[in-house]
Amino acid sequence: MKAAVLYEVDQPLQIRDLLQDPPKGNEVRVKTEVAGLCASDHHVMKGRAIQPLPIVLGHEGAGIVEEVGEGVTRVKPGDRCILSFVSNCGHCRQCRTGNPQLCDTNLDTGPRQYDGTVRLHDNGDEIAQMSKLGVFSEYMITPQQACHPVPDEVPMHVAALIGCCVTTGVGSVINMPAASVGMTVAVFGCGGVGLSVIQGARLFNARKIIAVDIYDHKLEFSYKFGATDVVNAREQDPVEAIRELTDGGVDMAFDSFGSARTTNSAVMALRKAGVAVLIGLGAVGETAPIDMVDFLRNQKSLVSSYYGAASPHETFDKLVSFYLKGELDVDSLITRTYSLDEINEGFSALERGEDGRGVIRFG
Repeated sequence: MKAAVLYEVDQPLQIRDLLQDPPKGNEVRVKTEVAGLCASDHHVMKGRAIQPLPIVLGHEGAGIVEEVGEGVTRVKPGDRCILSFVSNCGHCRQCRTGNPQLCDTNLDTGPRQYDGTVRLHDNGDEIAQMSKLGVFSEYMITPQQACHPVPDEVPMHVAALIGCCVTTGVGSVINMPAASVGMTVAVFGCGGVGLSVIQGARLFNARKIIAVDIYDHKLEFSYKFGATDVVNAREQDPVEAIRELTDGGVDMAFDSFGSARTTNSAVMALRKAGVAVLIGLGAVGETAPIDMVDFLRNQKSLVSSYYGAASPHETFDKLVSFYLKGELDVDSLITRTYSLDEINEGFSALERGEDGRGVIRFG
């Protein structure tokens, strides 16, 4: 089985033939159809996020169930599935209290399966799987909880992006209590997640959706998904520009990039009683400065949204419905397609800040 393996930080992914164990109890074998190239994978490649090495990266994908282990009831061979990068256990405190996207057991076991072992091997070495998936591989062994069946009408490239960037972005709007019809919104960062945030705001009929980025071509691309205004943060102060466009600030600001500067700007761009939402993953150890006087006197809020801030499977169903009704444009997010052998070229394009999402198609 071919897979792209990260052996060292700051080194290219290596395409290797790996040995794969069969699925154990409550596990399934999935044939990967489409995998998305996400900045979270790139963070691991650059050492800004920590994972045990060697590892097969990739957490945004879709595939077809080929084999099931003992006790599997959720899916059957032949099912076409969105893959969730959080395989919630259903029994820990977070799962029991309504936050399966924050599952403690999933976090504790990390890139190993729930029994603490791995299913991939390379000349005797154990190979981990990012998020118990590792979608940069032809086949995966993963918990059955990772698999969410979708109808045949949903193309696999759409299912793949719903697995991460669309759920992370749209979910951070539609699952957020502060969101309201007709609100004003600023979105910092116009990658796959940011463009999905823009679409989430459009679903709420936001009267103003301001896209913020440092690339003019990405800002121009954002209009396609619902941006009403754009701000190039390299050419002007984004906070001042947003305040001018909204007569004082936005109701909600979303940091889909994840840095000290963008988080601070998101908070500063709020009107009184506004809410900033942190979505993007910052580098390990990075902190954001907040003007405490402005924050308190203007009663602002800063919250975070992990994987859409709710059960990913529940959000998947909503997004599939939106897509099938023509209310969500996932197809246009994909601007580049690669084979597995071209994966490093795909991440180079991501580094250059090219528009939209790149995907790997298998088979």
